[in-house]
Amino acid sequence: MVGATARRPLKGDRRLGSCTSNAPGRPRPSRRWGSFPTTADVGLWATGPDAATLLEGLGLALYALVSDPKKVRPVEERVVRASGRDPTELVVAFLGKLLELEETDGFLARKIEARVEGRPPTGVVARLFGEPFDAARHVPRTEVKAITYHRLLFDTEHGRARVIVDI
Repeated sequence: MVGATARRPLKGDRRLGSCTSNAPGRPRPSRRWGSFPTTADVGLWATGPDAATLLEGLGLALYALVSDPKKVRPVEERVVRASGRDPTELVVAFLGKLLELEETDGFLARKIEARVEGRPPTGVVARLFGEPFDAARHVPRTEVKAITYHRLLFDTEHGRARVIVDI
């Protein structure tokens, strides 16, 4: 291709294990979500075979910015519903609901099970398993102020999603 430049993976991607291998006998990494650096904010990414998996991954990446997910016990269940006019609006609404739950109740999720509605997806019902923030066990990481539309990508055909959050 004329004028095309090779795109290198971000350091954050490699550090978080976003590279996958389809080689026989090589295990696939268990993480399918993470964060990447931007100029002033933080980006979240997820990969997966369908819209529900992408939303689950973005949600877990959001919670991993707030606190260490390994220290969160899945002892409580919460249900979150979100909708949007299109998949992009759905992503912002869903992550906004998760952020609201964290800010108002201090709830941190360790596991998310999402069920999407519509084709293309315009609604989601998600079950979150986690617990309220406990200062004795949870170390605060980054305060997320808002979910943005800037450079948002939700590509179910290629199994990838990206969203930038305001910190």
